[in-house]
Amino acid sequence: MKRKIVNINKELCNGCGICINACHEAAIVLKDGKAELLNDIYCDGLGDCLSGCPTGAITIIEREAQEYDDDAVKQRVDKLKSKNNTMKSMNLGCPGSASLTFNREKKDNSLETNSVSRTSELMQWPVQLRLINSSAPFLNNADLLIAADCTAYAYGDFHKDFIKGRITLIACPKLDDNNYNKEKITEILKNNNIKSITVLRMEVPCCSGIVGAVKEAMINSKTIVPYNEVTISSQGAILK
Repeated sequence: MKRKIVNINKELCNGCGICINACHEAAIVLKDGKAELLNDIYCDGLGDCLSGCPTGAITIIEREAQEYDDDAVKQRVDKLKSKNNTMKSMNLGCPGSASLTFNREKKDNSLETNSVSRTSELMQWPVQLRLINSSAPFLNNADLLIAADCTAYAYGDFHKDFIKGRITLIACPKLDDNNYNKEKITEILKNNNIKSITVLRMEVPCCSGIVGAVKEAMINSKTIVPYNEVTISSQGAILK
């Protein structure tokens, strides 16, 4: 029969998995890093998965397809729920979607002078911009550190000099969808009382994307806060 059904452009798909969570029928799976329609019978063609796709890889088309099977969908969803509950009981569930806040007590830094390792200064989890809920409690009244992910590897005192006392958001302006980054930061500014933003970028030209995303987000959200921008060289030095 000819009917409406999901079509996924794998060239546009970045494998973020947002569509998988948005599909109530569990019709979409991730295969080889790309979203894929598991079987025609699971897709109702209504397109709940469309709006969440940051790259526009998903469309609804009309083609010859197997008829939607509501009973098969219910069986699949029940099976997945049972599997997820088992994983949670075994503590195997991914913590990436759970918002956590860490209490970093003040300490005497002189005690760490001869220490082999330093204590993490991370204030919250998750840190990836894509995974952070824009209304997470830890964002309200926060001083934000929005950092290109390479900076954490290039700059040795990343925790002490930048993460400490701030809520950390990590993104890659080269590999991520920068329009998504801008929209997500806009949401965060609209939903929370942000006190300040520090942007940490690498010296490479493509890293300017994260600067542009933050500045456009402030304009779009009509929320201008104290702003500081720091550039790190590829050898790990602060340039400005």
